Amino acid sequence: MARNKPLAKKLRLINREKSNQPIPVWVAIKTIRKVMRGYRLRNWRRSKLGDV
Repeated sequence: MARNKPLAKKLRLINREKSNQPIPVWVAIKTIRKVMRGYRLRNWRRSKLGDV
C-alpha cells in the first residue's frame, strides 16, 4: 500500500483498527467468561476491508 494516503482513508483505517481490539479483561470477569471475545474481530489475512 502506498505510504502517502488521503486523510479520509487514514481515518477509516484508524477506526477499523480501534474496533478490532479484544474485549477488556474486566468484561470477561464480570460475565463469568460467558463473553470471551468480540463478535467483530477481524484478522488481516482472513478477511479484507471492503469499503476502505
